[in-house]
Amino acid sequence: MPKSFILLLCGIASVIGLVIGMSAARSHLILPAKPHSAQHNGAGALTSTSAKSGPAVKNVSDDSRVIRFASNPQPAPPFLVNDINGNLISTADWDGKIVILNFWATWCPPCREEIPELITLADRYKDRLVVIGVSMDDSDPQEVKQFAQAMKMTYPIVMASREMVYEYGGVPALPTSFVINKEGRIVQKHVGLFATEVYEGEIRALLGLPVEATIETFEDTGQIFLKNASLATELPGLNLKNLTAPQRKDALKLLNSRTCDCGCTLTLAQCRINDTSCPISLKLAKKIVEETASAPATAPAPAPAPVPPPPTTPLNQ
Repeated sequence: MPKSFILLLCGIASVIGLVIGMSAARSHLILPAKPHSAQHNGAGALTSTSAKSGPAVKNVSDDSRVIRFASNPQPAPPFLVNDINGNLISTADWDGKIVILNFWATWCPPCREEIPELITLADRYKDRLVVIGVSMDDSDPQEVKQFAQAMKMTYPIVMASREMVYEYGGVPALPTSFVINKEGRIVQKHVGLFATEVYEGEIRALLGLPVEATIETFEDTGQIFLKNASLATELPGLNLKNLTAPQRKDALKLLNSRTCDCGCTLTLAQCRINDTSCPISLKLAKKIVEETASAPATAPAPAPAPVPPPPTTPLNQ
């Protein structure tokens, strides 16, 4: 084989190796945060998502970070359960500490990816932070325990129950983490895989420690608890701007009372917030908005006729 041909092959191989190496390196970069799309399969089944997403951090032109907390945080639903090691876990023990309640599963790749990050945070803020893993696995708890030991998970793990998932407003995708302040109220919910810096910034802010970020608040209109969807005046994918104030009120009332047909058992408003990619809720919701916009205006009820005063009899008769 000619020497020049061999050198050519070596050169091509080097270029290919360089491209593969660069691609592998880029695959570990943290992507900028962007609005998330919670995922279910139309019947409420969980999926995993590795999107670096959610309302916690938004990018602005100067690349500074913004930490956002709910202005109307709801109390974390209480529970009293044993973890996979038999230790009692009670929400009553969280008073005065920051809590990350992380719903995860052993079969979820992004969940496995964030475990070392949670271990680091639990160790760094161990006297002021509680990390609790809530396993969504259907397998024997012993298998979850073996997995936790292999991953060197140092924080407690409890097995999820139907009641717990319901109390926390449902888990649209894995991983899903709730951030709870020192007063036991849920101030943020993250769906998907986030950089450690996101959680650490929130932890430090809630502890009153210095952070290189602007802290803002938002009203929870379903982003954390779906029951708050009734407070929303806008819904993903819907244009309500062309409705009059009474029409908007009527449309939102219908969207918060009618159940989506996708099998999620949520109202149309809740489904739009919980899964912005659901085509069924989008179609049904748009139909309600269109019908409301085309409905004839309701004439105001006529004012009642004045009631004549009762007849009177003069006192001198």
